[in-house]
Amino acid sequence: MTTDPNPRPADVAQHFAELHRADTPLLMANAWDAGTAKVLAFLGFRALATTSAGHAATLGRQDGAVTRDEAIAHAAQLAAATPLPVNADLEHGFADRPAAVAETYRRAAASGIAGASIEDWDPRAGVLYEAGPAAERVAAAAEAAHEGASRLVLTARAENHLRGVDDLDDTITRLIAYQEAGADVLYAPGLIERGSIQRVVDAVDRPVNVLALPGVPSVSELGGMGVARISVGSGFSLVAYGALVGAAQELLEEGTYSWWDQAQGARAVRGAFDR
Repeated sequence: MTTDPNPRPADVAQHFAELHRADTPLLMANAWDAGTAKVLAFLGFRALATTSAGHAATLGRQDGAVTRDEAIAHAAQLAAATPLPVNADLEHGFADRPAAVAETYRRAAASGIAGASIEDWDPRAGVLYEAGPAAERVAAAAEAAHEGASRLVLTARAENHLRGVDDLDDTITRLIAYQEAGADVLYAPGLIERGSIQRVVDAVDRPVNVLALPGVPSVSELGGMGVARISVGSGFSLVAYGALVGAAQELLEEGTYSWWDQAQGARAVRGAFDR
């Protein structure tokens, strides 16, 4: 029997939390099935996350069309695929009321994952939750995530900049409130400018996650700014779909096969499925 070179830590959530305190940012890759989780682990990532959009696409659905039970089961599947800690994208907690939100994170904590996120966007109403209720929801999620033997690392997300609300002051006010409500990591996806990211990092006392997007400073630059974690969201899954579209269109429209050149890169990760 081959010994796994990266055995699962005894306390995977504690290990995940410690990865946020390294000298360089934690690069957290978002996988969308067990196979991509294994490939990303094989390539050297130290932590993984789910992506709500990527997961929904595997089911033939749009982002936001996955149920709570499906999302938790999917995160558990990814957590079982490799020894790496997995952070679950649980959208808005699949609930409005704090008590129902808490139940989501209680269930998630029992699934074998190391962390989970909560958003302040109400998908049914199509608006951001008001700041007060949003913080109450984070507090409920944090209490559930931190109770019992399985403590989750909770990431609280301020969705302003993904939802067309370019109000950095409000974003920072919300993140400070989420910090006080018990969040372990803070995240404002959609921030691109160096100055805006730096203002967030300087304003809070928790590790900050940045979404890797075109125009965002490099990993080394973000590390110098004090950013603790960088994730890719649905980016890698979109890269895969983009490659698929290019290959399919070439075959349909040109009748040629140069897409096999790009496919050769897959040889580098054949060993990912040996374990």
